[in-house]
Amino acid sequence: MQPPCQTDAAPGGPDSGGRKQEGQGKPSLPTSRKICYAVGGAPYQMTGNSVSFFLPIFLLDVVQLNPFWASSVIFIGRAWDSVSDPIVGFLVSRSPRRKCGKMIPWILGSTPFGILLYCLLWFTPSDTLTTSWKFFWYLTTYCFFLTCLSCYHVPYTSMTMFLGGSQSDRDSATAYRPLSTLDQSRLPFVYSLFTIMGHKPYMLLLSGFFVVSMAFQMAQGIFAFFCTHAAGLAGSFQYLLLILLVVASLSIPFWQWFLVKFGKKSAVFVGFSLIIPAFIILVQVTHNFLTFALTMILVGCSTAVLFLLPWSMLPDAIDDFQLKNPSCQNLEAFFYSFYIFVNKFGGGLALGISTMSLHFAGYQAGSCEPNHMVKLILRVLMAPVPITLLIIGLTIFCFYPIDEKKRKEIRAKMEAAKDPLACNRDPRS
Repeated sequence: MQPPCQTDAAPGGPDSGGRKQEGQGKPSLPTSRKICYAVGGAPYQMTGNSVSFFLPIFLLDVVQLNPFWASSVIFIGRAWDSVSDPIVGFLVSRSPRRKCGKMIPWILGSTPFGILLYCLLWFTPSDTLTTSWKFFWYLTTYCFFLTCLSCYHVPYTSMTMFLGGSQSDRDSATAYRPLSTLDQSRLPFVYSLFTIMGHKPYMLLLSGFFVVSMAFQMAQGIFAFFCTHAAGLAGSFQYLLLILLVVASLSIPFWQWFLVKFGKKSAVFVGFSLIIPAFIILVQVTHNFLTFALTMILVGCSTAVLFLLPWSMLPDAIDDFQLKNPSCQNLEAFFYSFYIFVNKFGGGLALGISTMSLHFAGYQAGSCEPNHMVKLILRVLMAPVPITLLIIGLTIFCFYPIDEKKRKEIRAKMEAAKDPLACNRDPRS
């Protein structure tokens, strides 16, 4: 009798998710496939950044919702989004195989609805509508839009494990982003959840990026407010965002080289430490666009690490899980969906806290000059809180066990699982 999570595939066997292990003489992942994979990430990253940077200030200053209602839209929407990700991941793992695979139908089916809902998200209802109706409109639109994003992003990120090639090929394919045959999972939802939550490296990775993601997204969500009401750069923050995103995109190849040369854990500590002095500079300077523009270079370099490292480190944790749980196969979509869940929940919590803080500080939409308490709250949310969260996150990563040496051991064991005679073969033969 098979264990509860047994499938027909053995780890590294001929039906192990259709992935090619290193050392099998298989051709490396072609550049064209990496580029095609990268193109799929552009829409998600562009819309995600637009919503994170501009939705709070849009709801407060354009729609003129009370900060309480605006923060409720953002937090409830992100909470809904967080819950939907593991559910979508589970449904993806249970969906039937088709000629184009399991992932592509989800991506293609969700795209047109996501485009429509994204346009509706920025539509301004009539001024005659009551606050409750405006709240209902934006909350409903936001929740449905985020659901479509989940149906797109969960299968898209899960495809990293099925592109073919080696571990380094998968890491390289992740760097190309702007960031097969599959057996149907036989594990129940709750059992799958508790199985992966019992894996220590995965949970440490999850916890570390949860805290770090909160730090980045808290600063991201209030950046437009900070520039407008505290830094005296009301008409310039869009140029600062452009500098940040361009630098982040251009620095990804450097960080890809860095993690190959020095290891992924080293890239985490160096990359996330760069933004700490940048936060300190931002809250000390006002009415100085040049200083802010130069600081955005540091912020962009650090942001690139957040785009790259979570998705580059996750396959290592999944491989380690499969080595330790050889009877549990085809949970990749579940791993990725829960990973996305934590990232989005952290972002929703950060944005909800920051927007609600403005409510308690007495922020008034349309006010020409905010009160002293609003300016103080913006400075606290821009530097002390994110820096504290980053320090906590880096402390968690100190205990993450998969360094470069461990990663190579995992790779060797995966190869040995594929070819049990390899370890006994005479190297001279």
